[in-house]
Formats: sequence, structure tokens, C-alpha cells
Amino acid sequence: MTTTIRIARLLPGLLLVPLAAVGQGSQADYERAFGLAERFAGLLVNAPEQPSWIGETSRLWYRKSVLGGNEFVLVDAATLEKRAAFDHQRLASVLAAARDTVYTAITLPFTAIEFVDLEAGIEFTMADSIWRCDLANYECRNLRPAPPRGRGFSGRQREESDEPRVSPDGRWEAFIRNYNVHVRQVGADEATVLSMDGSEGDYYELQSIQWSPDSRKLAAYRVKPGHRRLVRYIESSPEDQLQPKYMEREYAKPGDVLDVQQPVLFHVDPKAQFVVETTLFPNAYRNSQLVWREDSRAFTFEYNQRGHQVYRVIEVDAANGTARAVISEEPETFFYYRDANGNQRDSGKKFRYDLDDGREVIWMSERDGWSHLYLYDGVTGAVIRQITRGNWVVRNVEWVDEENHQIWFSAGGMHPGRDPYFLHYYRVNFDGTGLKALTEADGDHSVSFSADHQYYVDLWSRVDVAPVAQLKRASDQEILLELERGDDTALLEAGWRPPEVFTAKGRDGRTDIWGVIFRPTDFDPAGTYPVIENIYAGPQGSFVPKTFSVNSGMRSQAELGFIVVQMDGMGTNNRSKAFHDVAWKNLGDAGFPDRILWHQAVAAKYPYYDISRVGIYGTSAGGQNSLGGLLFHPDFYKVAVSAVGCHDNRMDKIWWNELWMSWPLGPQYDASSNVVNAHLLQGQLLLIVGELDTNVDPSSTLQVANALIEADKSFDLLFIPGAGHGSGGRYGERKRFDFFVQHLLGVAPPDWNGGVMLSSYEGGSE
Repeated sequence: MTTTIRIARLLPGLLLVPLAAVGQGSQADYERAFGLAERFAGLLVNAPEQPSWIGETSRLWYRKSVLGGNEFVLVDAATLEKRAAFDHQRLASVLAAARDTVYTAITLPFTAIEFVDLEAGIEFTMADSIWRCDLANYECRNLRPAPPRGRGFSGRQREESDEPRVSPDGRWEAFIRNYNVHVRQVGADEATVLSMDGSEGDYYELQSIQWSPDSRKLAAYRVKPGHRRLVRYIESSPEDQLQPKYMEREYAKPGDVLDVQQPVLFHVDPKAQFVVETTLFPNAYRNSQLVWREDSRAFTFEYNQRGHQVYRVIEVDAANGTARAVISEEPETFFYYRDANGNQRDSGKKFRYDLDDGREVIWMSERDGWSHLYLYDGVTGAVIRQITRGNWVVRNVEWVDEENHQIWFSAGGMHPGRDPYFLHYYRVNFDGTGLKALTEADGDHSVSFSADHQYYVDLWSRVDVAPVAQLKRASDQEILLELERGDDTALLEAGWRPPEVFTAKGRDGRTDIWGVIFRPTDFDPAGTYPVIENIYAGPQGSFVPKTFSVNSGMRSQAELGFIVVQMDGMGTNNRSKAFHDVAWKNLGDAGFPDRILWHQAVAAKYPYYDISRVGIYGTSAGGQNSLGGLLFHPDFYKVAVSAVGCHDNRMDKIWWNELWMSWPLGPQYDASSNVVNAHLLQGQLLLIVGELDTNVDPSSTLQVANALIEADKSFDLLFIPGAGHGSGGRYGERKRFDFFVQHLLGVAPPDWNGGVMLSSYEGGSE
């Protein structure tokens, strides 16, 4: 790359931009950027995907990459036999004939399989249908249409039956009539009214009814409905008609009046009603489902107080309806109530497991400043012991082995000097002894256990280490078989380079901030490169990539002549409680003090890293963050592309925003609002929004645009008909690339209206 800079010009916003050297922002750079996926396709070989165990057996299958395609592999952990999962060529021929197309053994038209009929056949999805193939004779047939994938307003809905709730012994059924609870013997017409206090404005909810295991009692919620806010949409350009369509969806926002759920206990014979006293749960955001103890002595529910600073496990005595708190979490900031055995990356900080029908409870808490497990006395509510402890975090509980009194879990930060976000797996005894590591390699791990937990597959990688899959024995962690080890030799020969992992101290001078650096394939260390930051500072997770990936939108963006980076600042998840708490009532902070220090540390090490020209982009919460960079830190960030941002946290979904910004609403919402602070704008801004965004109200972006207009600020707005929540797909990504080329490099983007064609460009990569 030529690095001589001959002249500079002044862009709006007083940004002095050197005219780009050859090889920055040119049409050739666009061609190279948009051709990276094709250039590197199929060059990573022997890279395994996540394995799947077959039912209760000791066998598993996985798909791995081979030169030019993929293969399916079957492994028996007991015998260590490893072979092809089926005859790939024979199946390809059968499917090609059925579809009148061309398939090969390594380009089969599906990515996952399910073994059926005791492994005599497989099922898979092909061309929007479920197919089944007999592995004895390779006869294949189309069984049924595949479930539709969500698009627009067709998201998954909870199916709620209006059928009566039948008791465990099959004798009784409970139902709602005239807003009240009734019971009758199954098959009978005559019913007994159990409640008389239900009404249209305070009704009993059929779906909440739960019978006790002994079929003598039941519990239900009486619900006083709150505000039903509707967000309305116009689909300007529907595919099936000329005229626009109107639609609406229910969407609660911060500050809205919520349903009030009153638990009520009923005895069936003799009939009795006990309205549970609400002293311990006076102001619920939402109560959980009612769950009976196995011996019918009580039922429990979990109470999440509005504002998310009190979270309790409540037990209600089935004899008289008396409530007590089994566990009460009362942090000074927020309690992250999402379950910690769900999404590995966006893991909440709640886990509960009842032992001996609730007489003991395993519970997750951050009360000592780190996410750890505790054993509670479920009768007295006292902590028996802290099971795990240390300056590291329990991320997810994988399995509670009651027979052997062990907990199997994943955690981060237990290895000094390693990336604290890497997931590792462990088991520990209920009494806190016998902590045993199930994974060791310096990387991010994903473990899949056999049904009996005798075996597991340890799949791990890093951004600079291709995936490795090892079959291990759980009893002693011995590697029984190395299933695969990804080979990136051809990738490297083709010019692919992994991002650099970089750490710098955060605002406290002690805490490491972890990030990655992407450089173009024709990078010249003697040159000078503007910097683009990819930001998402949502407190629900951590977002810097930790595993190996061939393609990335950041990599493509860098190819135009930039250095593209991403880091997790304070306020994001999966570190200490103090690290996380920076976000509380303070989403506008977005970790910027840590991010700027990180950039400055990179610039101090690498002279080519030009922090006088820093751009920033993000989507959703990242859309709020990227505009926030220009509003609150214009001395550092000069150009921003903000897609579908929740620019005022009062406009966005209630659970996410009240969790971090608290309730009741207060001045903290104004302080973090891009709408309120729009008059502070400096630098160059592109806003992107889809008209059918059902995640973040599109009005959030239009309101910040309105505030910018009222403040007489200059900005660009891209409003995409028919688009949902995202960065604008192919077109939005290209506009983002163009915006940074124009305003950071000082180069006019290609004339897309003048016949420029990028045939290999698929777009929408990030």
C-alpha cells in the first residue's frame, strides 16, 4: 500500500482528513471487501461444529468442514468407533433426483440431522420441508412442511389452551366462568364455585391454575389488568398488494401500569378460599408460575419487585395460605433475574434448584461481589454455606447431580492471566469441596454431555485458534479421542489473518478491558489508518468475539482502509458485580471512559492507529451507544452510524430498560437520552431505521431525528421500507461503508448509480 499523504481537506465538523493514499476507499478495496467471504470460503478444514448426542445412547454426531464443503460424522464414545454418519454420495444422488438438481457428497442441502427409528433413519430440513431417509435402502420422502421461520410480526407466540385444568388424579377439572374459578367432577355438568371475587377488571386467569399433587387443592392468580400499550405500524410497501397495510402489537414500555397478580389458594373439599397476604410481594413486576411442592404441603412462586432490586422465592402454606420468604435478594442496584442456564453469552444471574422437595435450595447470588452458588436451608431461609467463591463468576449451571451431591457448571475468570470471558467447565460438591476442572485448554469452551454424563465433548477455540473437539471421560477427564482439529493453513496462505486480542486498563486503573483489532489484508504498518469501533454496550451480555470465525463484518469493513475494533467496557456482563453496576441508571455511560482509554493504549503502541479519526457504529442498544459517542464524547468520536437505536430508554421495551435504568422513572432517563441531548451533536451522523422494527419502536429513531432538526443539526437518515430490527441488510451495510469512507477517509464512495457492480457482494454480514 502507498502511504504518502500529499494533501488534506477540512470536512464539516472541523475534522481534518488526509486525502487517502491509494488503496483506501477505492473501488478495488470495495471489491476486495465484499469478496472476502468468497475468497476464504471452504479453506478452513476439519473444523467441527457443535456435536449432538443421540438420545440416551453413548453415540453422537457432528458436522465438520472439508475442502469445499462439509461431512457428517458418527462416533460411539463407548467403543471409540468413528465413521461417516451415512453414505453421503448415495444420499446426495437420491436427493438430487428427488429435487431435480445437483448435490454432491460434501454439499448436501441441510446442516443438521436427527436420527430416528433407533438410528435406522435420519430426518432433516430441506427446501422448507421435513424429509426422512431410511439408511438401509436410502428411500427418502417428504414428510411435512417445516415450521415457518419468524419474519415481521409472526414471532413465536405462547400457546394457551382454554381447556379445563384436570387434577392429577383425573377426578376433577377446574375452569373459569364469569371470571371466577369453578370445579366439577370430570364428565359432570354440575360445578362448584370456588371464588366469588372475580370480575372483568379483576379476573382469575385460567392459565395460572395449578393443582396440588394430591388433587385436593389448587392455586391461581387473580389478575387486575394494567395498561395495554399498542405500538402501531404502517407497512408502506407490502409484497402482496399495492396499498399499505396497518398493523399493531402490544408492547409495554418503562413506567407503564402493569398487571397485578394476586395468588389465591383453594381447598376443593371442603371448599375454602385463602387470599394470600401481599406484605412480602407488594409491587410485582411479574410473579413466576405457581409451583406445588411434591408432598402438597405448599406452593411457591418467585417475586420480582418493580425496579428489580428485590427478588424473593415465596412459599405459601397450603393449610392456611400463609406466605414466607425462602430466599430474599435485595441488592443496592439491580438483580439480573434472567435464568443463568440459558444463553451462554447473555447469561442472567439467577439459578434455583430445589433439593429434597425444597427443604434445601441451591441458589445463585452476587452478594459477595461475584456470581456464585449458595446452599440454603429451605425451611429456615438461612444460608447453610457458600458453595463456590473467588474472584471469578459462575456463568451457567449445567446439571445438578443429586445422587452424588455435585453441581456441574461453567465459569469464567478462574485462570489468572487468561481472558476472563472464556467459558470453562467444572464440577463441585454440594459442600464446596472437590472442585474439578473439566476443561483446560486456553480458549473458549462449549461442552456437550452424554445423557448419563459419563462422556462429554469439549469443543473449544479462540479467535486465533481453529476449533478443536475432544471426546473425554467425565470420571477422570481423560481424552479418549481427539475428534477433530481445525486446520487453517489454506486460510492463512490466502491472506486471512486472525484479529489481535488487546487489553488495556479501564477507568479505575486496575481492571483489564478486553478487545479485538481487525486490520485489512493489505495492511501496511508504515501507513496511517482511521479507526472504526463496533459498539454494543447492552448490560445483558458481553460481545467481543471469543471463538474462531472465518468471516466478520468487521473484517470486511477494515478492508476498505480502516482498522476496526470492538471491546467490552464497564457496564457489560460476565465480570464482577461492580463492573456490571456501572450501567445502573447510567446506560448513557456505555463504558466510554474505558473504551477511550483502550483506544489510547492501542495508539500508544501502534503509530499507524490514528485516533484523530475515530468512527463508531452499532445496532439496537449499539445504535443508542454509537450516537451517544458523538453526543457525550465529541472530542474523541467524529463519525457515527446508528441503526435502530433505543435512543430514549422510555421508548423501548419495559423489561430491558427498567432493569438497568430502574423504576420509578427519574432524571436518569433524561441524562442518558439521545433525544434530550440531541442538541449536543457534533461530527457526522447517519441514522438507520426499518419501518417494521418490532423490537425497538421505530419512533425512537424518528424522535431523535426530530430533536436534531429542532436543534438545527445536520445528519443523514436512512428509512428502510419493510425492514425490521437490524442494520439495514445489504443496502444498510453498504451505506455504512460509504459513510465512513466519505467522512473518515475523505474519499467519494463508488458511484453506485453509475453502473458499478459488485457481483460477489451478499451484504448484511453484521
